[in-house]
Amino acid sequence: MTPRSGLDITTSVGTGRTEGGSELLGLPWDTSLEDWPESALAALPRGLSRHVVRFAHLEGSVVAVKETTEFSARREYQLLRRLERLDIPCVEPVAVVAGRTDPDGEPLPTALVTRHLRFSLPYRAVFSRRLHRDTLTRLIDALALLLVELHLVGFYWGDVSLSNTLFRRDAGAFAAYLVDAETGELHPSLSHGQREHDLELARVNIAGELMDLMSGGMVDQDVDPVATSQLIIDAYRRLWDELTGDMSFRPGERWRVEERIRRLNSLGFDVEEYAIRTTEDGSRLVLQPKVVDPGHHQRRLLGLTGLDVQENQARRLLRDIDEYRAVNHPDMDEHEAANRWLIDVFELVTRSIPADLSGKLEPAEVMHQLLEHRWYLSENQSRSVPLPEALQSYLETVLPHRRDEDAVVLHPTTTMLRAVELPSENYD
Repeated sequence: MTPRSGLDITTSVGTGRTEGGSELLGLPWDTSLEDWPESALAALPRGLSRHVVRFAHLEGSVVAVKETTEFSARREYQLLRRLERLDIPCVEPVAVVAGRTDPDGEPLPTALVTRHLRFSLPYRAVFSRRLHRDTLTRLIDALALLLVELHLVGFYWGDVSLSNTLFRRDAGAFAAYLVDAETGELHPSLSHGQREHDLELARVNIAGELMDLMSGGMVDQDVDPVATSQLIIDAYRRLWDELTGDMSFRPGERWRVEERIRRLNSLGFDVEEYAIRTTEDGSRLVLQPKVVDPGHHQRRLLGLTGLDVQENQARRLLRDIDEYRAVNHPDMDEHEAANRWLIDVFELVTRSIPADLSGKLEPAEVMHQLLEHRWYLSENQSRSVPLPEALQSYLETVLPHRRDEDAVVLHPTTTMLRAVELPSENYD
């Protein structure tokens, strides 16, 4: 394609004439997105969207391209960049492509380009044939946590839904990522009314999404869409109260300060500082923690091993590192023991994964599942199963049957809902 002189590509490193933007020039920008050729597209499952969205190959990676107005594209691009700097789980903005025209000179919509999040799935693709209650609850819990994280930094979403979220498996749970910030607003802080409005939007949208799935027989019949949508409000308020609520205790109960901080750490949040004040009668103390961004276990694991994984995965791997150290090197420094674990355990496992199975799951998720598999084997056999034995069993009996979550291959003429039903086993 020879780009027209009016094509304007804005990237995080400048314009289309700079490194990064030049790669984008190879895409067929003079063609409406819905008419892009199969050769340019990546066959990945898509969520629902009010706009035309396609996945495209770009220099060995995959990007999502969305057609919208120039104002909306530039605004969302900047919002996503600001959220990235705040370390909020969201898709990475790549570029805004404006000034598009077709071969006849007719204008085409501006495109927002974001990086595809590897191993992530829209909620409709998380399940194989039917969305079960426990899987649905885990998805809603993940979305509630994401919403809390957004509200803590002052982001009002304005269109909270499962459809506007991507999910990655995280040690038996899910981690949620914001994928659509078009209606969002970033403020210094949010009012109670703004947070409540986001919650009400979430409740209404999730109920509608579940009703849509039920009409297609894609959800367990005993799931009540309205009652289930209420779960996000309940989960959100429990977490918000835990993170931001005051706690009172008597002067002789100062140990409860540490207890509260440990509880917050277990949820993945750090406490930067806290204030303690006395009640008017002086009989009790009130603790008000200042919670900063989540990722306590992620940061600890990253500092010890260099591994950058999901929060629940990090929690599970840290537990295995502690056990490895206690059994094999009880007198060794924590950092040195973690490095030995990285070589003797984690890298041994990742090197053992056959090439044809490497796209099934992230290495950290494989490690988590292997540890769970080893525990089940040991329980069933009433003995401590060695890791190499558990690894061989996992590679032979479990991993080959997992769905490939790095690249779910779709037939070009198959609808998304049918395409994600390829596996015969239910992976919820």
